[in-house]
Amino acid sequence: MDTTTRRKFLIASGVVGGAALAAGATTLALTDLLATSGDRPEGAKTLVVITLYGGNDGLNTVIPYADRAYQDARPELAYDGGEVLRLDDSTGLNPALKGLHELFGGKKLAVVRGVGYPKPDRSHFRSMDIWQTANPERPGNTGWIGRWLDGVGGDPRLAVSFEKVLPPLLAGERSAGAVIGAADAKLPKAVTAEALAGFAAPSAGEPPLQARAAACFGDLARVREMAQQVKDADTDDDGGDEEKVPATGTGGLAGLQAQLDLVAQCIEAGVSTRMFSVSLGGFDTHADERNLQEQLLSYLDKGVTAFYRRITAHPAGKDVVVLVYSEFGRRVRANASDGTDHGTASNVFVLGESIPGGIYGEQPSLTDLDDGDLKFTTDFRDVYASALDRVLQADPGAALNGWKGRLPWW
Repeated sequence: MDTTTRRKFLIASGVVGGAALAAGATTLALTDLLATSGDRPEGAKTLVVITLYGGNDGLNTVIPYADRAYQDARPELAYDGGEVLRLDDSTGLNPALKGLHELFGGKKLAVVRGVGYPKPDRSHFRSMDIWQTANPERPGNTGWIGRWLDGVGGDPRLAVSFEKVLPPLLAGERSAGAVIGAADAKLPKAVTAEALAGFAAPSAGEPPLQARAAACFGDLARVREMAQQVKDADTDDDGGDEEKVPATGTGGLAGLQAQLDLVAQCIEAGVSTRMFSVSLGGFDTHADERNLQEQLLSYLDKGVTAFYRRITAHPAGKDVVVLVYSEFGRRVRANASDGTDHGTASNVFVLGESIPGGIYGEQPSLTDLDDGDLKFTTDFRDVYASALDRVLQADPGAALNGWKGRLPWW
C-alpha cells in the first residue's frame, strides 16, 4: 500500500487524527509498551488519573446529608441519611458507589473535599484547561504531567493515555506523552482482519512517526476484542449500556472499564510507564440529574473497583495510586429541570494501598457562598504536588511553577 493511501486510511479510521500525524504526535501500539517490560526501575510507583468530563456534581457524590441547607437547596435531588452510604455522622457517598464505600471502610480511599482554585471559571473547556495545565491565572500550552515528563527525559512511554486523543495534561514543552486509543477505536465496516495486517505492515520510504502510527493496527483487532469483552461483562452485570446514557458534555462515555483493563495489563507486565490517563464523560447533568448521575457513578464505581481488585492481587499493585477528579462541581441550588448548572469546588478521590484512607479537607459552607457557588477550601495544586512527590517521586515545584503546598495527610 502506498504511503498516501495509508495516511488517508489512518485519518479516516479515527485511530490517529490528521493533525496528530502532521504534528508528529506520538501514537504507540500496545506492543511498544509491552516491549518495555522489565525496564521499570525498582521501587517506581504508578499514577493513574481518571478525568470525569462534564463537571460531576460533587454535592451528590460526597453528600453532606445532615446539613439542612443541602436538603433545602435541592429538595428533589437531595439524598437523606437513609439513602447514602455513610462515611460518618454527617457525610455519605452516593448509593451508586458501593465499591468505593467498601474501599473507604478498608482505609484505602481518601475523600478530599472542597477542591478548587482561585477565581473559578464555569466554562467546561477553560476550567479543564486550568486543571490540566495547573495554572489558574493563565492556562498555558503544557500540562503538569507533560512538564514532569520534560524533567525525566521525555520518553513518551512514561506517560500514556488510553483516550481517543492526547489530553493537554500530557503535553510538555519539549516532549509529550503517548496515545493508545484502541479501547474506543472505530473502523470502516468493510475492513477485515487481513486488511488490518496489511495496514500494519511497514511501507518503504514513509516517515517513522507514520510507520509507528500504522503499527497500531497490528494490535487493534486483539485489543478491540478484549475491550468488547469488558463492555459485555459490564452490560451483563447491570443490564445497561454506557453508550445509551442520555448524557451531555465533553468527553466520551465508551469503555472506562476497557481503558482500565489495558492499564492493568501494562502494570502486570511491568512496563516502564509511570502515569496513565483514562476518562469517563457525560457529567453535564443540567436535567433529570439524579438517575443519570447514579448510572455514571455506577460505571465509575464498577470500573475503578474491578481495576483495584485486579492490580492489588499482583505484587505491583501496592505501588499504584488512582486519582479521580472533574473540572468543576455544580451549583448548590437545583435548577428548574431537576438538574444542576455549572459550579465550582468539588471532591477528589485518591485511592491505593499506600493511601491513608479517610475524609480530608474542610467541607465548604452551603450558606456562605460565592454568587451561589461553593468556596474552595483545598487548592487542586496541593493534590498534584503530593502526587508528584509521593507517587512520581519528583520535585513538585518544577512541574507546578514553584508551588509549595501539599496535602498535610499524604
